[in-house]
Amino acid sequence: MKNIIILPFLLMISVAFSQTSTMNLITPPSLQKGDTIAIVAPAGILKNRKHVIDKAKKLAQSWGLKVVYGKHMFNQSHHFAGTDQERCQDFQDVLDNPNIKAIWSARGGYGSVRILDKLDFSKFIEHPKWVIGYSDITAFHNHIHNLGVETIHGIMGTSLQDKPEVIAKSIASLKKVLFGEKLSYQITASKYNRNIKNNQKFSGELIGGNIAILTSMLGSDSQLSTENKVLFIEEIGEYKYSIDRMLQSLKRAGYFTKVSGVIVGDMTKIKKNSTSWGSAIEQLILEVIPKDIPVIFNFPAGHEPDNRALIMGRKVAVTTQHKIVHLKFK
Repeated sequence: MKNIIILPFLLMISVAFSQTSTMNLITPPSLQKGDTIAIVAPAGILKNRKHVIDKAKKLAQSWGLKVVYGKHMFNQSHHFAGTDQERCQDFQDVLDNPNIKAIWSARGGYGSVRILDKLDFSKFIEHPKWVIGYSDITAFHNHIHNLGVETIHGIMGTSLQDKPEVIAKSIASLKKVLFGEKLSYQITASKYNRNIKNNQKFSGELIGGNIAILTSMLGSDSQLSTENKVLFIEEIGEYKYSIDRMLQSLKRAGYFTKVSGVIVGDMTKIKKNSTSWGSAIEQLILEVIPKDIPVIFNFPAGHEPDNRALIMGRKVAVTTQHKIVHLKFK
């Protein structure tokens, strides 16, 4: 009888500790020329996009990498790139294969959450590898963060549909992370930035991603602990009231209570409602986040062609000097 009572109690303590403590996450090995990476589609359909994915393949090959495709990647199951089972099998195969050194998402859309709990990450934990993507891939960033491994928020296969000169910085930043080069950024400070004046600083493990996906993770094993961390957020194609509702949900879940700071990326294609919201999207965000929390805007990451790579789970330090915001990864 004692074991029945004590073991669940100890399990609760263990889970609570893992979600709130700050630990050094595992950095997957840097890529070397000759390594093999896989392009897979865990979410949206790739109808008529093979030529774009082939461009992504050629890009990786130009870096000296070998590229394989998920077996079912170009399948079609209504909204999705194959059935849940097919997409799950492709992702599981590359998670388990020690010869695959990185997993590059072909696109986002929607669907990652449908396969997340069907996957076995045990071999991935034994042999970590980079998982790359953004938008719907936020589900993987969150879940894998809680497993203790860094990931890359960056361009996907379908990003290669944009002109090379437009995505040049996005490509260069992804290559830097994959091959183990140091990563830092300097961006012009926004007039909406708050609590980050000259020589002020905030730092912590970088977490986050797409706001809608962050909200959908609430109440699950993939929900993040934001304590002493830096939260990155971005969004596309939502009404302002919808963005406010999601941010309010994150706030009620404690996402902004003990966070070190917030980095706001692209807020793309905000829809216009028949009833005006009455303020800029920046002001909407500032009204939700407590006034003592540092916030910076206009970081080039999200659903725009200039989508710089971010190392999720890596400690980042943010400072401002002479109207330039500096982000430096440890």
